[in-house]
Amino acid sequence: MFKPVSVTSDDAAGRVEFVGDAHARVNLIGEHTDYHQGFVLPTLMPQCTTARVQLRTDRMVLAHSTIGDGVHPFVLGDESPGLGWIDYVQGVTAVAARAGLALQGFSVSIDSNVPVGAGVSSSAALTVALLRALRGALGLAIDDIEIARLSQRVETEFVGVPVGIMDQMACSLGRQNEALFIDTRTLAIERIPLPSTIELIVIDSGIKHQHAGGGYAARKGESFAAAAALGAAWLRDVPIDQLPRVDALPTETAKRARHVITENHRVLEAVKALRDGDVARLGELLNASHASLRDDYEVSTGEIDTLAALGQHDPDVYGARMTGGGFGGAVVMLARPGRGRAAATRITDAYRRLTGLRSSILMPLETAQAQ
Repeated sequence: MFKPVSVTSDDAAGRVEFVGDAHARVNLIGEHTDYHQGFVLPTLMPQCTTARVQLRTDRMVLAHSTIGDGVHPFVLGDESPGLGWIDYVQGVTAVAARAGLALQGFSVSIDSNVPVGAGVSSSAALTVALLRALRGALGLAIDDIEIARLSQRVETEFVGVPVGIMDQMACSLGRQNEALFIDTRTLAIERIPLPSTIELIVIDSGIKHQHAGGGYAARKGESFAAAAALGAAWLRDVPIDQLPRVDALPTETAKRARHVITENHRVLEAVKALRDGDVARLGELLNASHASLRDDYEVSTGEIDTLAALGQHDPDVYGARMTGGGFGGAVVMLARPGRGRAAATRITDAYRRLTGLRSSILMPLETAQAQ
């Protein structure tokens, strides 16, 4: 159950605990478009991160997480990156202070079952959950969009990862069982219910990705070089009918531009397919998105391609694509309702036989887990 903020009393300690939650997200379509002010279409997953905050009377922060070891202390105003997962906690306090928000020391315990490195926004879920808890604890005057903006700044200004704002918007404003259509230029959103005629499959390939690595930043830089070659500040502003101009560019530049331009168009087509209930068309768009990410943006891997192909050829799957920034992570698939778990099991078994890698089914959850 989604719980933005709740408050509980700890009588033994005489302290108040403020709780913020945020779910993982999976992007249905719209990859590497958000940093070009384009369109994206994510949805939430059941996996969740919870931050439990108790205020202190000093300037010390004590952070503990199920994804890390021990308690990590730091002093407000003395944050320093490069220490692992604690950077996301330090980043929240550093960015909040730069934004003029009044902070005080706190203890925080972070619990999460969102897999790290699977391309489902583990870092965004952490920062959004913590900001929600601090909003309740300190009475911060920030709405859900501002939480998304601050969370993105944690990544770009403190951690040093040049991400767009999709993950943070999805984790902050998304709801389960609906797609969140986001115009990342205006941050306007539309909530589109997911039809009962599809069931989502999300499979973690077992290959962890790291956005802080060079591949993601390189593709972003190449895409802006392509935009400049086309006389545009953002590839979102290059319409689909300009592809002949794109094809005249040097090969690598053309490929980077082609992906972002066609991916933006695919998001708009996917929104129409969702509204029309056209699941076959939606599946075709996912397949085309994966091919573009593989061939034009070159952010897939052989293992991810194998996993996506297994989905695309399964009789109960309409379409499959890699999801997330690439170079590892997860694959999202659209399955016939009630057949997702069986299809996912077939696909992961075949993937292990072909690659020797053990993958994990993130959606649909087993019945016992879902209850």
